[in-house]
Amino acid sequence: LRDVAKAMGLSTDTIDRLNASIWEFTDEWFESNRVTEQGLNPRDPLLVKVLDLTKQMMGFPRQLGQHTGGFVITRGKLTDLCPIFHARMEDRTNIEWNKDDIDALGFLKIDVLALGMLTCIRKGFDLAKKHYDLDLTLASINKEDDAKVYEMISHADTIGVFQIESRAQQQMLPRLRPQCFYDLVIEVAIVRPGPIQGDMVHPYLRRRNGEEPVSYPSKELEDILGKTLGVPLFQEQAMKIAIVAAGFTPAEADELRRSMATFKMHGMVTKFEKQLVDGMTSRGYTEEFARRVFKQLEGFGSYGFPESHAASFALLVYVSCWMKCYYPDIFACAILNSLPMGFYQPAQLVIDARNHGVEVREIDVNVSLWDNFLQEKSGKYCALRLGFRQIDGIKEKDIEALVLGRGSGYPNLHSLLDTGVSMGAMEKLADADAFRSMGLDRRQALWEVSALKDRPVALFEGQPSES
Repeated sequence: LRDVAKAMGLSTDTIDRLNASIWEFTDEWFESNRVTEQGLNPRDPLLVKVLDLTKQMMGFPRQLGQHTGGFVITRGKLTDLCPIFHARMEDRTNIEWNKDDIDALGFLKIDVLALGMLTCIRKGFDLAKKHYDLDLTLASINKEDDAKVYEMISHADTIGVFQIESRAQQQMLPRLRPQCFYDLVIEVAIVRPGPIQGDMVHPYLRRRNGEEPVSYPSKELEDILGKTLGVPLFQEQAMKIAIVAAGFTPAEADELRRSMATFKMHGMVTKFEKQLVDGMTSRGYTEEFARRVFKQLEGFGSYGFPESHAASFALLVYVSCWMKCYYPDIFACAILNSLPMGFYQPAQLVIDARNHGVEVREIDVNVSLWDNFLQEKSGKYCALRLGFRQIDGIKEKDIEALVLGRGSGYPNLHSLLDTGVSMGAMEKLADADAFRSMGLDRRQALWEVSALKDRPVALFEGQPSES
């Protein structure tokens, strides 16, 4: 819309007002009164032309995009099978076809994406071995009957953990109160646009809490929806409903799944409405129930989870919660060394660690390393020593000379500066209050570092630099 309006000569403020009237592009939007609500004249010939051209261009690609981690694998040489061009990144190439093209041709596409929590957990396992002599793996941690962990989760004490740390998830946790691993699978899947827009959340909670009876229109649907109390929450359930209750073929159900997975292409699921409703009514289901089921499935068009995906995520949810529950020192150290990730700033994670009984020690030029690390036990847990990586604007290469030349410690600022640490790094260290072991508080350190800028420079080796 912006591109068409700009090309047609609409003013910037008119374009902004027009754009503000849109939530998503649908046929209904072009017939609505939202243009009038923005103070624009819907009968203006130029505006009518802009909207007409925009409607014609809906669904067209605007520009080429590159998948972050999509790899295409073929039996033969890819260069013999499809056109390839060089990407902007060095040694990176792209194919000219999109995912739908290569799917039609039967090419294998694998999305290789990173999860920062996997890095955090690996670092946590290494720390557990080093400081507590624990050999931990994702498979070795009990996930079913640890009441202490599930109690922590039910109280929404989840700052920093995987997936269930957001405000929306924290509001849901005390209502759902997970008590077993499959509850976490549901928790991961239910706080999504799909289940929310499909009106699945409240019915599930009411049934879970005994406020609404759990009923199934048929034995076939009970087999499909039994684990989720009669409410479809996963893409796999939607496919099975389409096959069992509406007579879809497996291929048609897979097309339905693809439509649900393409959550950015709104309206893709809608084309299945008549087929689903007709199929269900012909098999004895009421039209009202069939349309309610379709509304729920349509919600997946705004992003719904596959059950397998939710289960994989739930495993990381539980392991990160277990680590935070029993070893908050390890969890805090590991997550701080794995940033950036998640919703919370380092300061919030440090406060949370202290709230869980971990002693957090400040950054110190005579003790700290680049990474945060654990020191001798201070009570029940190890103490967490903050690393230089927590200082904004400072780089690891700025600290290398400091650490290598530290020896038994720096007695004063002059000895530190003589190692080659830049004045900019010195100022950042002073601002971070990292000179306490020299007897300098933050204000004193800032003054003394500022004074060092004008000191004479040594002309000969061994000559002191200070005047």
